[in-house]
Amino acid sequence: MDETVESLYTLDCQPEVVTLLSKIAANLPGMIFQFLQRSDGSQFLLYVSSGCRELYELQPEAIKADFRVLHQMVHPEDVSALAASVAMATKNLTPWRWEGRIITPSGQMKWIQGASQLERQANGDLLWEGLVMDITDRKQVEAKLRTSERRYKAILDAIPDSMFRINRDGNYLDLKDDCKNVGLAREEIIGKNMRDLLPDDVAIIGQEAIAKTLSSQDLQVCEYQLPSPLGMRDYEARLVVSGTDEVLAIVRDITERKQAEANLQSLAKKFSKAFRCSPNAITISTLGEGRYVEVNDSFVRLSGYEREEAIGRTAFELNTWVNRRDRLNLLQELQAKGFVRNWEVEFRTKFGVKITGLLSAEVIDLDGVPCILAVTNDITERKQVEAQLRLSAQRDRLLTETLARIRSSLNLDQVLQTTVSEVRQFLQADRVFIGLNHVQGGDTAIAESVDPRYPSVLVWTTDDETYLQEFKRLLTSDRIRLVTDISKITASDKLKAHYQQFHIQATLAVPIMLGDELYGALIANQCSGPRHWQSSEIDLLQQMSAQLAIAIQQSFIYQELAQLNANLEQQVEERTAQLQQKMQEIGELQRVKDVVLHTVAHDLRTAVMGNLIVLKNLLNTEGLEPENTGIPVSRSVIERMIQGNDRQLGMIDSLLEMHCCEGKGIVLRREFVSLNTFLESMLQELQPLLQQNQANLKNLLPQNLPLVLADSTGLKKVLINLFTYRWQHNPPGLNFTLKAKVADGMIRLQIQDDGAVMSKLECDRLFNLYIPDPQGPCLTGMALKMYLSRQIMQAHGGEIGVTSHRQRGLTFWFSLPTIPNEGEGRMTNNT
Repeated sequence: MDETVESLYTLDCQPEVVTLLSKIAANLPGMIFQFLQRSDGSQFLLYVSSGCRELYELQPEAIKADFRVLHQMVHPEDVSALAASVAMATKNLTPWRWEGRIITPSGQMKWIQGASQLERQANGDLLWEGLVMDITDRKQVEAKLRTSERRYKAILDAIPDSMFRINRDGNYLDLKDDCKNVGLAREEIIGKNMRDLLPDDVAIIGQEAIAKTLSSQDLQVCEYQLPSPLGMRDYEARLVVSGTDEVLAIVRDITERKQAEANLQSLAKKFSKAFRCSPNAITISTLGEGRYVEVNDSFVRLSGYEREEAIGRTAFELNTWVNRRDRLNLLQELQAKGFVRNWEVEFRTKFGVKITGLLSAEVIDLDGVPCILAVTNDITERKQVEAQLRLSAQRDRLLTETLARIRSSLNLDQVLQTTVSEVRQFLQADRVFIGLNHVQGGDTAIAESVDPRYPSVLVWTTDDETYLQEFKRLLTSDRIRLVTDISKITASDKLKAHYQQFHIQATLAVPIMLGDELYGALIANQCSGPRHWQSSEIDLLQQMSAQLAIAIQQSFIYQELAQLNANLEQQVEERTAQLQQKMQEIGELQRVKDVVLHTVAHDLRTAVMGNLIVLKNLLNTEGLEPENTGIPVSRSVIERMIQGNDRQLGMIDSLLEMHCCEGKGIVLRREFVSLNTFLESMLQELQPLLQQNQANLKNLLPQNLPLVLADSTGLKKVLINLFTYRWQHNPPGLNFTLKAKVADGMIRLQIQDDGAVMSKLECDRLFNLYIPDPQGPCLTGMALKMYLSRQIMQAHGGEIGVTSHRQRGLTFWFSLPTIPNEGEGRMTNNT
């Protein structure tokens, strides 16, 4: 298939329809197009036929990709006229007509004629449908005719008639002085005989004309040819009696006239050939009565009337006008404009078939009689295709809306009633209803839309198994029950009585299946008379029955769910009551835990701080020896006791801080912090600890780190916790490297060392709240500090983590968001 038909108004075009439209378009002269102007100003070329290849030397796909390429081919002198014609047609919604020139990609100049019918859509869009044809040959013929006419007139003006006085014997007595076309001097002609100057055959013609003129005393005309330097010339001699035995011969060069007559005869032959061979029906009829003077073969094929049957009779006598007033409208338009273009009119053939045609007509003069030359383009198939496309779009819309209702509504009665109403409107049927099995003990109709002129089937029900089995057999055998005329089928008496009771003349029924079970049927009736059901109508009912099966099944599921929900709600109420009781118990336990933790932690902290005071006082006593103090304890033992109490105090502080964090969250005192300044100050404070642990620190921080909005005390605590963790778990002599980088609005600080590595599991849970293995590398107090470090960083809107590199140590990192606009003033924000 050469064509692809795409339209916003024909979304689901059937393949056979597309093929038919393509064949029609391929056999029509010129290029068919469909163009859409939307109300928002956007424009789309919806369709273009294969005629564009010959006309524009472009493929349909190239034109549809960018239709402006057609405007670029218009001759510069014709652009403004094209724009004006489009603007006028758009403004007045009148048919568009335009003739102009284009220059094709190969450089060929063509004359084209464009015509389109404009149609305003319901949404305000403007649809253009039309035809563009090549009229170059016609324009060239017109130009040649104009040139020939100018040449003929110039010759007549330049060569005046010659006049001669000749006696009965053919001797020249006198001639007109300005006879320039003779080619001889005056003295070379006078006194000479025609036989001396003219060819023998011409002289004989002249002598016979002189004798006839003198004998009849009437005007005589004769034609002859004479050779000349420009070739053979045609002459006409008009002879009248001018005296006794003499005539006056008026000689005119009629060469151009003869040539014009030959051209006109040639044009007449061409017109006759075009008239006979045109694919469109062409007729010539008298303007007054509309009596056919001539018809072509296409008219014979289209109308069914033979040429002999049509000529001499009127369209009214042949009954070809479906609407007789169309003839009067045609005459009024011809009188007003002199022409009609692409009028959509309905005609009737000899066999009563209605066809739709586009009528174009002009008034012509035929031997002094005003006549109408009419050309009719049969668009019946196109209109049928358009109707089928509209029907298909309407069917798809109905299916889509029904499916949406089924998905959005659990009210089965409402879904069924809306469905039968819309299906009846679509089919233009007299009755559409849905019948279901096993409803209140028998089969019955539960939804119906019916013409008020006919009885309703809602009141009908039956439990007659014989009748029901017959109807079910008819449905399940072919999965469709299609009757175009009830009077022509074989059926049981009960079924015939049913049809008669409800005035059914034609019926279309499709089953509603739930799995393999026949649950009911969707049925359309025609009561006004027999009806031929279209394939699109059958397809609609089949698809609707499938959707109704979904709706019915959905209703069953909903009923089951409603029952399950009722049971579930009771169980939920019971479980909710149990859960509320447990929550109360857990809340009480949590309250007791908080009291115990706070009380015990504070008591332990007080005791540990008292021990530290006593131990430090003992350590500061001069000359502390066991024999001097009376206490059998050495300095080293006291120092170890102080260290142990310090660790216990740190763990208690961390425990209290963690408890506060869990209850109220981390409290930050934010301020604008320059990381370069903060880290330089922090490294100076760490120097004693670095020296104590024989550690080295390499500072690779850039000098232009951005400002951050942070709690400097919290950041300091995090850094000390990280360094302390590594000192506690490595021998002296660690090498640290401090780095930083900024990306995506975050600054990331890294502390890399060359100490002992950790497993991935240990890295993943280092900052989590858990009780470590007593034999593990992380003690409980340190574990609490690492957990608090994560809480502090997350409160800042950042993250913290650790990665282990085999044979390269650990890398601690944490991130902070940077300030988008560093030009803002300093501020403090308690969070």
